[in-house]
Amino acid sequence: MSVFAAAMDRIFTHAAMAAPALWISASTSEERPIRVIARAPDRITEFGAGRFVSDSMMVDVRVADLPTPHPGDLIVIGADSHVIQGEPLRDRERLIWTLDLRPA
Repeated sequence: MSVFAAAMDRIFTHAAMAAPALWISASTSEERPIRVIARAPDRITEFGAGRFVSDSMMVDVRVADLPTPHPGDLIVIGADSHVIQGEPLRDRERLIWTLDLRPA
């Protein structure tokens, strides 16, 4: 295990950094508990001459916890349900998925 992988494991198991969540497959209804680091940055979208600011929700998940996320899968964080939209992206080390979510 690389030093970076060990650091990611510590970050994702730390209660103040990551939150428990539940992944539910859209195709097989398989469920799996995971830990996520949530981010909610504003997103700027340009349309013609206008610029619109909207909310977004993104989470980081360890590949070890969730090997194959797909668009349409459900992520439940606390009482809030979100659907994965767009293709999941992995980091350079192939350890972390970044998932773009929308409210379910």
